[in-house]
Amino acid sequence: MGIFKDHIEAMAAYTPPLEGRNPDDFTLLDFNERTIPVSQAIKQALVDYVQGNRLQQYPHYGDICDRLAQYCGVQADQVMVTNGSDQGIDLIIRACCREGDEIIIPAPSFAMYEQVAKVENLKIIKPIYERESGYPLAEVKAAITARTKMIVVSNPNNPCGTLLNPDGIVNLASSAPDVAILVDECYYEYSQCTVAHALDRCPNIVITRTFSKTWGIPSLRFGYVLAAKENIQALLNVRGPYDINQLAVVAAVAALDNPEYTEQYVAEVMGQAKPKLEGFLTERGIEFWPSAANYLWVFPDRPEAVNKCLQQATILVRPKADADGRVGLRMTVGTCEQTEQLISILEQCL
Repeated sequence: MGIFKDHIEAMAAYTPPLEGRNPDDFTLLDFNERTIPVSQAIKQALVDYVQGNRLQQYPHYGDICDRLAQYCGVQADQVMVTNGSDQGIDLIIRACCREGDEIIIPAPSFAMYEQVAKVENLKIIKPIYERESGYPLAEVKAAITARTKMIVVSNPNNPCGTLLNPDGIVNLASSAPDVAILVDECYYEYSQCTVAHALDRCPNIVITRTFSKTWGIPSLRFGYVLAAKENIQALLNVRGPYDINQLAVVAAVAALDNPEYTEQYVAEVMGQAKPKLEGFLTERGIEFWPSAANYLWVFPDRPEAVNKCLQQATILVRPKADADGRVGLRMTVGTCEQTEQLISILEQCL
């Protein structure tokens, strides 16, 4: 008999396929990361901080919550910074749910929700996303019981890119006012869709966001939570005082101070590169899910062979199975040049 809870010892770890992901050897289109380096302003801010001889001091976060509040259109006391959005997800689920409670996580989706739910030994209800109808709102509402403590809205969802419009989220939150609605907006800058404006109306909505995807600093682990003031106060009781790396805050401030570089990248990805890839797939009759983010879930014939062909051409994408076990390839959309390269290789592979 082990020293840990039985259900935890019976779990499997969440282990993303990181082996061999060398950016010097491959074009990395598998993790929905930003595909170009961060701006020089972020790099210089990090260098300046290190050179300032302050690494021996505990983190001091300054006015980062005020800066984020201004960016998000909320009040500073409605913001809490986290060690990536993964920590936000973890803190919210742990603070809301007890062992045996029910959590509704439409599937397939980001593995972290289910991982944390299993750690807390929750009962997981999984309505299924459909390509045509999107987020299974009716099924989710029908699944709510007296034991339901949380509903997850991954918005847009990973891996399919499906978006639930803000009115739908508000409708869900209003119909279940005693249930926490976890809205993951980690691709917000790509989708431009948010329910931050509804936090006062719907205090059961809690939003997670990150600087990993659009802003390009996943290695520094910086995220934040948006919620009603009383919810932020409760979550601060759970989060540690120094959980966020000081360098992550330095980089985030520099990013917010110099948004143009990232805005230009987002405009290229969403306005040029993504339509180019969508057009190619449509022309070739290859099925893909409509996506509001910087990736497409693509279902070619013989996906395993296509994936192997892309790997041989030094392009990495991510195989992901749908609810029926059918394998698709989730492809991150990068710059126009990277997308043209991807299309060229796909033409050969297909």
